Amino acid sequence: MTDIFSPVTLGDIALSNRIVMAPMTRDRAGPNDEPTPIMVDYYRQRASAGLIITEGTQPSPAGKGYWRTPGIHSEAQVDGWRQVTDAVHGAGGKIVMQIMHVGRAAVQANKDADAETVAPSAIPCSDKIPGPDGVPVETAMPRALETDEIAGVVAEYVTAARNAIAAGMDGVELHCASGYLPMQFLSSNSNQRTDRYGGSVENRIRFVVEVLEALAEAIGPGRVGFRICPGVKFNGMDDANPHETYTALLKAVDGMGLAYCHLIHIPLDEQDALDLVRENWNGAVIENSGLTLDKAQAVLAEGKAQAVSFGYLFIANPDLVERFRAGASLAKGNRANLYTGEGDDRKGYTDYPMVGA
Repeated sequence: MTDIFSPVTLGDIALSNRIVMAPMTRDRAGPNDEPTPIMVDYYRQRASAGLIITEGTQPSPAGKGYWRTPGIHSEAQVDGWRQVTDAVHGAGGKIVMQIMHVGRAAVQANKDADAETVAPSAIPCSDKIPGPDGVPVETAMPRALETDEIAGVVAEYVTAARNAIAAGMDGVELHCASGYLPMQFLSSNSNQRTDRYGGSVENRIRFVVEVLEALAEAIGPGRVGFRICPGVKFNGMDDANPHETYTALLKAVDGMGLAYCHLIHIPLDEQDALDLVRENWNGAVIENSGLTLDKAQAVLAEGKAQAVSFGYLFIANPDLVERFRAGASLAKGNRANLYTGEGDDRKGYTDYPMVGA
């Protein structure tokens, strides 16, 4: 039986165990969207995970939508992330960067004043998003990308991936979930284009396929993963046929040799989402679904996933792997401090004690 503490290799990335820290926005970046010293501490504390996937990181100013999220498009940002990767590697861990272009899921006050909000179509996100003061507000009206602009957006992702590798990352994860730009292209309700990037399912998956192809060529396919969540309604998503969309997407990228597919597993009417992935994707799978240790062990034992990711549990349990291994109790995080430290960014971020401390 596959054990959660056993090593595994995802593409070109060798993990010491199968416990993955899921990407989580924490809003602690500096004034120029650069990683801060407390972010170095935060990731170092959690380096016993087999793999850390960073919080969503914007590839360009236009890709930002939330307050104090980090970027990977300036020299200062690359330098800041290099300190993070040095700390994680020094503690024996592995880390990949999640590249997140939010597209229409943006509040203008959270972005640079001259940064545009772009999307497949000029349809605003129906969900409100917190502004700089944390109060949810209406999102910005996006400008629909012209057909000849899309190659430039793909190039932004490529530059971001190369910057991530230059900063010492072990790879990158393309965020194709949560209603952000790639998912906006995938979903029939947010993509009303009439060119080769819209309409049929083959056209709607084209942007994601092109980005993954470009990332694979730039840094090697074995260092590229992608995250999906078929059927999610978050940030105004409402695809008419998620089963059809994700079947087509998975089949299209299956032969690229990518490192993994990271599944946010929610119920689907037509078919279990994990079964959908397994039927159409032959590569490694990271399962994410509010797992407990017992549920995670069962998924691995069934052979449906090669690794499992935990998000919220890693917030208050920086030594989650050690706690799992020892059968120790788990601490509960303070949700009031997920995105703010109430005057001290360390509060609810790097001040959770290790077991036995």
